[in-house]
Amino acid sequence: MAEKTCAAKPDGWDASVKSFREDLDAMKKLVNDPKTDLFAQIEWGQGQTILREAMLVADHTAHHLGQLIDVRRLLGIWK
Repeated sequence: MAEKTCAAKPDGWDASVKSFREDLDAMKKLVNDPKTDLFAQIEWGQGQTILREAMLVADHTAHHLGQLIDVRRLLGIWK
């Protein structure tokens, strides 16, 4: 995983976007790997599977994307 950064820093937004994309690419690579058993339980979890975690990532990402859209609309910078 990429080093996490603070979005409040001058270059923080770009660094955050880069980190997000790297993490997303890693998840996509894991899910698309034919060797990955999507239904296998994760060793350190309590019965979770890789498929469940991938679905949580997608849901969580959609939630935050909606929040970003709301903020941009409130700021008047959404087309």
